[in-house]
Amino acid sequence: MAYQQAVDAFIPEGNNRVILATDGDFNIGRSSSGGELTRLIESKRDKGVYLTILGFGMGNYKDSKMESLTNHGNGNYFYIDEIGESNHVLVKNLAGTLMTIAKDVKIQVEFNPNTVAEYRLIGYENRIMNAEDFEDDTKDAGELGVGHTVTAIYEIVPGKTISGNLKYQASALGGSNELGTVKLRFKQPDQAKSIAKEVSIDNANKDWKEATHDFRFSAAVASFSMILRSSKYINDFGLSEVEELAKTALSIEESDRIEFIGLFQKAMLLEVQ
Repeated sequence: MAYQQAVDAFIPEGNNRVILATDGDFNIGRSSSGGELTRLIESKRDKGVYLTILGFGMGNYKDSKMESLTNHGNGNYFYIDEIGESNHVLVKNLAGTLMTIAKDVKIQVEFNPNTVAEYRLIGYENRIMNAEDFEDDTKDAGELGVGHTVTAIYEIVPGKTISGNLKYQASALGGSNELGTVKLRFKQPDQAKSIAKEVSIDNANKDWKEATHDFRFSAAVASFSMILRSSKYINDFGLSEVEELAKTALSIEESDRIEFIGLFQKAMLLEVQ
């Protein structure tokens, strides 16, 4: 019914979207069939009606299903656990929540074998695509809203590897000193063909003390997630180190960062108990 309303009131070149607030326990109608529900969402997406899901509650809640449905609907998904989060999503970042400025956004990072011996991506396991899908405009990817940013963190081992690929394969660039290349593809909301851009990563080799506050905070969040998942790569980096790292990147105006400090302080209490 919501989709029918959106189609009936469709505004050409406007923001046409269904907002679903749910406890995630789909158990009636076509919602009981994941395939049928997905096909409905995809068909409306192709007509320019996108989907935003706001998740509430616990118990039967299916977080992965909510995320999957919004992926098919060129939309976004948020889990609302408290009034502060609802304010963040629906007040502070309302434009980014509801206004899509780029769809099917894909990012591909290629490291230079002359400067990087090994690397691994921290997180994003459920968003990884095959390398050959990067230039395939038929493959669905993520969306970006107004003011949204995406942070991806890689851990690298400096040095040389045997051979490169893509840009650096059998190329004189493989002998350059740049760290790598970030490639980006995206579509305008009303277009079917992607736009390609790329930028090289300088091998600046800066000291940690020169890192920006944003980088330090991102590193603290990534480290905290690795601890929660008992990652084998975390070594002896503990919660106290995360706290120390995060506090070097705090600002009184940034409520999200202060909230993060409170979150892992609760984790520290649980660890002690």
